[in-house]
Amino acid sequence: MHRYARVVLDLPGVGREFDYIIPSALQGRVQKGVLVVVPFSDRRAYGIVIETCTQSEYAQRMIESVLDDRPVVAPSQIELARILSENTLSPLGAILFSMLPPGLSQQADVLYTWLGSDEIGEAGETERALMRLLVRRGPLRGRQIDAALPYRDWRTAARRLIRRGLLRAEPVLPPSSVRPKVVRTAQLACSPEEAQAQLPHLGRPGSVALVRRQAMLRFLIQEPWPLDVTWLYAVSGGNRADLDYLAERGLIRLSETEVWRDPLEGIAAVDEPTAPLNLTSDQQRALEVILECLHQSEEAAKKPILLFGVTGSGKIEIYLQSVAEALVQGKQALVLVPEIALTPQLVRRFLARFPGQVGLIHSRLSAGERYDTWRRARDGRLGVVIGPRSALFTPMERLGLIILDEAHEPSYYQSETPPYYHAVQAAMEYARLTSSVLVLGSATPDIVQYYRAQKEGWPVLRLPERVQTVLAPKGQESPNVTVKPAPLPQVKIVDMRQELKAGNRSIFSRALLENLEQVIQAGQQAILYLNRLGASTYVFCRECGYVLKCPRCEIPLTYHLDPAELICHRCNYRRLVPKTCPQCGGHEFRHYGLGTERVEQELGRTFPGIRILRLDSSTSRVKGAVDLILTHFAHHQADVLIGTQMLAKGLDLPLVTLVGIVLADVGLTLPDFRAAERAFQLLTQVAGRAGRGPWGGRVILQTFQPEHYAIRYAAHHDYEGFFHHELELRRTIGYPPFARLVRLEFRHKDRRTVEQESERMAEHIRRWISESDQPRCEVIGPAPCFYTRLEGRYRWQIVLRGEDPIFLLRPHFSELKDWRVEVDPPSLL
Repeated sequence: MHRYARVVLDLPGVGREFDYIIPSALQGRVQKGVLVVVPFSDRRAYGIVIETCTQSEYAQRMIESVLDDRPVVAPSQIELARILSENTLSPLGAILFSMLPPGLSQQADVLYTWLGSDEIGEAGETERALMRLLVRRGPLRGRQIDAALPYRDWRTAARRLIRRGLLRAEPVLPPSSVRPKVVRTAQLACSPEEAQAQLPHLGRPGSVALVRRQAMLRFLIQEPWPLDVTWLYAVSGGNRADLDYLAERGLIRLSETEVWRDPLEGIAAVDEPTAPLNLTSDQQRALEVILECLHQSEEAAKKPILLFGVTGSGKIEIYLQSVAEALVQGKQALVLVPEIALTPQLVRRFLARFPGQVGLIHSRLSAGERYDTWRRARDGRLGVVIGPRSALFTPMERLGLIILDEAHEPSYYQSETPPYYHAVQAAMEYARLTSSVLVLGSATPDIVQYYRAQKEGWPVLRLPERVQTVLAPKGQESPNVTVKPAPLPQVKIVDMRQELKAGNRSIFSRALLENLEQVIQAGQQAILYLNRLGASTYVFCRECGYVLKCPRCEIPLTYHLDPAELICHRCNYRRLVPKTCPQCGGHEFRHYGLGTERVEQELGRTFPGIRILRLDSSTSRVKGAVDLILTHFAHHQADVLIGTQMLAKGLDLPLVTLVGIVLADVGLTLPDFRAAERAFQLLTQVAGRAGRGPWGGRVILQTFQPEHYAIRYAAHHDYEGFFHHELELRRTIGYPPFARLVRLEFRHKDRRTVEQESERMAEHIRRWISESDQPRCEVIGPAPCFYTRLEGRYRWQIVLRGEDPIFLLRPHFSELKDWRVEVDPPSLL
């Protein structure tokens, strides 16, 4: 009797599952969750088995091979993928394969080979560009051409060239690009005495070869375990021929040993006590609730725990002690952070507490590092895995605790590439499926999360006071560490309109300059926060008002000083400032607005000799740059750190006694219902970087809108006041948490096509609503997006608002295949 496997394929545009026959040779190897190769149409593809059965009406073709006898996804991950697929209208395969480390499977692709000469006669520019590329580089896969010819519709050009017989296209299935790393090792194969006796007989007396072989053998006598042969080469000057000589005489044994590619290798733990710290009474109460849930995990997994603590209240210490208890119980823990930039600081603290048990996963690691960390976690060799949202999909058979730090952050939403999902919602489902305890930590909880916590009875653990860690003098017996309450920093609001009236046209208020001078003289440090890059936010012609914009995105180009050029921070388009205006031919350009480079320039001019570091996306592009900049600053190698919203999260810098918010108004007027909430969160979080040491702290908040409620509540660290104010506004306009949203976006290079398709889809949706007996749903739009054009494509959107808009769309999913569908998006821009 045949057995069958239901397989999800790693093919774009193929959303459903397919049944395959399990050949007799693979019986026992094909099980739920394994990675296989299967035939599909006229090609081969990778697939994941999601189910096996004894009956199938559709299976006609056989599975060809099994790539890994161990499942690459666990049953709980398959169920999580099903739930996410249903709740986000994403193909099941897209979600399942996003759970694998990059390179483990490769999507089927097409290999293009040029058959003609260097001349193709009458042809368009795109066809010529494709010809030149293939002639220069040889046959290329489709994804390689995508990278080489961005923003070009080269596939249409390729079809024309194929019809002319100038180009050949053939389907290919690239092999997995990651493999275990092995090193060649050597080990003594006889007793040390026998090896010692053979030392004089390893070559012609007095020869260089004899000296090399003797050095090799002596080293192996001293180190009787397998050694990397590169060590032997280094200490002896020997080579592969010398190793073979010793092996042929039975003196050494050559073999291969797998080594783990560990991204944490060489990263030192923080210089702090590795024992748990004493806790305040508030911390102790919060920890006790989490530990009680860990002992009753099946019941506790039904509701998340909201750890609501002000900045500097010691949430990380609670995470550490919770993870320690999970490990004692034989469970594993996942710790998620919103940004890759935050992982080095957090990782060091976990390494100090749990040496040898911590793994790191994020997109800036090499494919080999991610693959090895993924395998170590799957094998149960790691007790703790830390990373951004993608780390949630790390396979951990004994998962018992999931922690999301800064759970309010919009970067937990996957919006760059499909599938589009929210890691917080996914973690809630995953915790339930694995009977794990879920802890959501934040100083400024998301409005919807906090509202749900109150309505659904989540445990809300409050940490209303800051704490300071005080180390006891050396030599004093335990307790060697104590904690004490500390005040939140005082915030002074400066009305920049009044500064202008007083004749101060500097970007720095008088209060900020006075406080900066005091801090520098006292040998302390300051942070200047501005949520803008570059030297000026846009450049325009003074004669006609023409604004220099990106030709692909139609957003103003930002002027940078070093190098002096205009940059689009959406698609990285770059150009020099033109000598004449493209519209009127004028020669006078004005640089308007304020960016981090301009702040750095003005600060250096005001305080000559001051040591300045800048942390923004321009200075942090290189791997490890963020960690290096923060390490320099933490070791007082700079007086002032200037940066964007990277500075608002998770930094603990005791010498920082002043935070200057150069322009608090950024983002307040954006046409998005979450604009005020996002501004409040950022201002509160960045203000929280001040005063974490024994000297206290202060915040200077510069604004042109001092009366705005988000600024007033942030200045008083008043989350509850902001929450109730914002909640009433949301109730009035009917936005989350009082409704759910689904955002549909259509993109195309032709403006008219985008408009027509959006109008057509809006009519379809209105008809679906009229034919449905489900809860009411409102259609907002269609309308152009705030950023109307990105990367050469125009964008229009339709927003659905109602009790359950996803229910309305689910039966019509096939009609939305060309649309980007975002459920409960963090932004409507």
